[in-house]
Amino acid sequence: MGSMIKQKIFSFLKNKRCTLLGVGPMSVNCVDTVIELSNELDIPIFLIASRRQIDSEDFGGGYVNSWSTNNFSNYVFERDKKGKVILARDHGGPWQNPKEIEQSLSLKKAMESAKESYLADIKAGFDILHLDPSIDIHRTPTVDDILDRLLELYEYCWSQANKLNKDITFEIGTEEQSGSTHSQEELDYVLQSVKDFCRINNIPTPTFVVIQAGTKVLETRNVGSFDSPIRIKDEIPAEIQIPRMLEICKKNNILMKAHNADYLSDIALSWHPRLGIPAINVAPEFGVTESIGLIEILEKNNLVNEAEEFLKLSYESMKWEKWLAPNSNTNDRQKSIISGHYIFSDPIFLELKNKCKVALLEKGISLDEFLKSKIKESIMRYVKNLRLVSK
Repeated sequence: MGSMIKQKIFSFLKNKRCTLLGVGPMSVNCVDTVIELSNELDIPIFLIASRRQIDSEDFGGGYVNSWSTNNFSNYVFERDKKGKVILARDHGGPWQNPKEIEQSLSLKKAMESAKESYLADIKAGFDILHLDPSIDIHRTPTVDDILDRLLELYEYCWSQANKLNKDITFEIGTEEQSGSTHSQEELDYVLQSVKDFCRINNIPTPTFVVIQAGTKVLETRNVGSFDSPIRIKDEIPAEIQIPRMLEICKKNNILMKAHNADYLSDIALSWHPRLGIPAINVAPEFGVTESIGLIEILEKNNLVNEAEEFLKLSYESMKWEKWLAPNSNTNDRQKSIISGHYIFSDPIFLELKNKCKVALLEKGISLDEFLKSKIKESIMRYVKNLRLVSK
């Protein structure tokens, strides 16, 4: 079986017919809420850090609290008294950090850069590394190109972890959020190739494989087929496709993980444990929840100008662009809400937030406690529907 963390995940799922939850570390409040909830409820929750959110010192950290990989993991370890939080790298790999794209790195250089980032993860005590070499800024890679890169990263990370005596496990999967489902043939081919490679090199097989489960996030809704009452053209319905994918995973003793599960309805979420989907990832929704909470409390307490300032700062970041649906009629306020979490560590915003904290404290309101309560509500909807606790 390999790593302790893998055993922990398999045994938790075996004892409880539930779906595990991965939460994007969208802000300090979000990270604090995950630590508190996992310890209070005695359940494992993944913190899934993308390279844009958190990266090593060499890359200048990330947009979440300007944390480097090391600072982030130290912060979590110090507060996670029961050791319930599972630290995971989400979408590691070449060109997954914007700097690698800006510098237009060659494949060789981008792979070296990705390895440096993974090495920092391993040293910092991350439990799970998601190997995702699906991005290529120079051409469209074939499945075999991606596999070659995946196996090179796999071998590198495993040998480094061994050298450093670190316990890690892997998540593989080369999805871009398309909202459709993978083909079963491709999944079978990838898993077989990875298993053969692991057997030959005496390396443990991955714990998770990311599968497109018909989920896709645009703006503040899930537009994939999983939650759609309407059949989507050229796509096998999720309720037919997913059990087949799960079969392939089971045969290979690898757990399926669905990404982009934000904004799914309660009914769609409750289907995850029923279908036997072992884990899902949710990220932007919790950032949006915090932004909405911030605007709500400011506007309610005569801090309208401050709310406007936040909205303007967020809008000008243009970070909402990648989330827009084609022919979107989203207004400027909604765009600002979509990208609010990207500016939470901006010095101008921090100054504004401190000013608001002082003003609210005079009314007996703790701003961060209020924001955390909103994030907690949002995460609890998942925790309950995924049967991590009884409702």
